[in-house]
Amino acid sequence: MLAEVLKNKHLILASSSPRRQELIKGLGLEVEIRIKQVKEEYPDQLRHFEISDYLAQLKSLPFEDTLAPDDILITSDTIVWFKNTALGKPKDEKDAYKILKSLSGHTHEVITSVCFKSIGKEKIINSITKVTFKQLSKSEIYYYIKNFKVLDKAGAYGIQDWIGQVAVTKIEGSYFNVMGFPIDKIYKTLLTF
Repeated sequence: MLAEVLKNKHLILASSSPRRQELIKGLGLEVEIRIKQVKEEYPDQLRHFEISDYLAQLKSLPFEDTLAPDDILITSDTIVWFKNTALGKPKDEKDAYKILKSLSGHTHEVITSVCFKSIGKEKIINSITKVTFKQLSKSEIYYYIKNFKVLDKAGAYGIQDWIGQVAVTKIEGSYFNVMGFPIDKIYKTLLTF
C-alpha cells in the first residue's frame, strides 16, 4: 500500500543499522542506503527527546545539497533516557557493563527521533517507550557483553537480543521503537509526507 503512495518518490535511508534497514524494507519499500559520518554531539542544555530530535536533524544536514526533487531522506537517532541522563552507545565493554548495571532492576525510556527531509520540506517525529529490566546478575551482564554486539547500541543493549528475552519484564509503547525505528509512526508520516 505505502509503495503505491510513494511510487514517484525515491527513498534514502541514511543509516548503517541493519535493524533500521530491515524494518523499512519490511514495509515493502525500495530504499537506497546512503551513509555520511556525522559527529553525534549536541548542546548540553537539551533534554529528553530534544536530544534525539536534534541528532536526527543533524544527521540530515550533510545531504541537503544532494537531494533531487523526488527524494525523501530519512535519518534517525535513538537514546536511552535514565535518571535525567541520555545514555548513548557505550565507549567500550567496561562502559557497557556500567550502563547495563545501572539499568538493572529499573525502568528507563527509549527515545527515537526520525527526520524526514525533501527539498524545502522537513518533519521530525519521535517515539518514547518505557522498558523495565529485571535485576541482572553480574554473570548475566558479562555473558551478554561477551556474546552480543553491544557497542553499536544506545543503552548497550538490543531488545531483539538474548537480553530482551531474559531481562525485559515490561514494555510500554512501541517494541520497534526500542529496536531504534518506530515503524508505525514512520509508516503514518510517509503516507502524508
